[in-house]
Amino acid sequence: MTSRPVFAAVAAVAALLLIGLLFGAAFWTVAGLVVALMIAANHALSKAWADAATATRHGGDREVKIGSRVPVEIDVTNRGRIPLLWLLAEDLTPRFTVGNGSPLRVEGARLRVMMLMPGATKRIAYEVVCRRRGYFQIGPTVLETGDLMGLFRRFRVGAPPWFVTVLPPVQLLTGYDIGSRRPVGEIRIRQSLLEDPTRLRGIRQWQPGDPMRSVHWAATARTGTLHSKVYEPTSIAGATLVLDLHQATNPDRHEPHRTDLAVSAAASILAALHDQGEPFAIATNGRDAAERARTEGWVGDHRVRDEIAEAAAMRPGDDQLRPLVFSPARDVGRLKELTRTLARLDRTDGLSLAELLAESESRLSSETTLIMIVQECPPESAAAIIGLARRGWAVAVILNTHDDEDFARLAAPTIAERIPTLHLRNEKAIPDLCREILAR
Repeated sequence: MTSRPVFAAVAAVAALLLIGLLFGAAFWTVAGLVVALMIAANHALSKAWADAATATRHGGDREVKIGSRVPVEIDVTNRGRIPLLWLLAEDLTPRFTVGNGSPLRVEGARLRVMMLMPGATKRIAYEVVCRRRGYFQIGPTVLETGDLMGLFRRFRVGAPPWFVTVLPPVQLLTGYDIGSRRPVGEIRIRQSLLEDPTRLRGIRQWQPGDPMRSVHWAATARTGTLHSKVYEPTSIAGATLVLDLHQATNPDRHEPHRTDLAVSAAASILAALHDQGEPFAIATNGRDAAERARTEGWVGDHRVRDEIAEAAAMRPGDDQLRPLVFSPARDVGRLKELTRTLARLDRTDGLSLAELLAESESRLSSETTLIMIVQECPPESAAAIIGLARRGWAVAVILNTHDDEDFARLAAPTIAERIPTLHLRNEKAIPDLCREILAR
């Protein structure tokens, strides 16, 4: 990088040479040549030092739990043939690593000023403590050096970054009793228009209107009177979790606690469904931070240190307009994939909940219950949820609010439509969240 003092030095050299040539002053000519040689030597020295310095990061992308300590180690090596008299090496981390409420805490020095002999290596070692779920970029490592006179400064990226995925906490549910409207399943329900032909509850005397396929022929032959089979109404417990992460309905005053609570509840429900062997899926208007890192994070080698730092820092918000919709599955591989996705979700300024449902309705599974996890439910969101229920979808709502009065106000429209509505007050409410639904 060429700075203003360099231009001043070049201008001074040019002036000295001009004076010497015009007036025949050998002293000024020699002085100009000496200064020119000194500038050229410093330029070559700074370039050689910058090219000789390399950095290597140990390890790769990590996937950890909240509270984990992630060690970070970077080896800085002088691969040149001359001593590197000074080098500043800094491993960049997100800006929110300071303060009690920050998701990450850095312990140790991530910046060192060092002198390296030819072939010598020195290590930068520190730890990152993960305090909350998320997707975080660690690095890149920026190397800075220059000549001894301060005329030239060189910057380069020594080691590319890697990423840490902090998984949300998963709690064990005490029970799960939210069924879809599919008649053949594992959960008994109180009322159903259709009965499960695989689960016989008993027999009774035949009544007008009973279909012939329900006649119990063995009992009829034994008693001489027509008898009909009585089946249990059941349903499958599969669910598609619809997670609303729009910034308008997830205000800043409740963040990041309420968003993390919704993600933890969703991950716990997915784990419970997987343990029961039931299908599960998610749909959300939030944005995957891994995609944001690819489009807005570190993109390569920059020559200006401020530009490197700016590229390494990902913006907190965006206008994501493509919803994330996953098809139902039962296997452990899909559970891990969805849990990672939940860990990386961020709020967006893009699709609202009503727009999300309108956009993705054709891709949602009608054989699973749609469980809406919302923090605030404005009229347009409530109308979209009620519209789905009236069109035959099995819908349940989880309201993510601590205040009982807010819950009563927000739940009024859905309760009036006999839509199961649950209250997610805090972390302690997660285990009992889906244990019992009174309205069927």
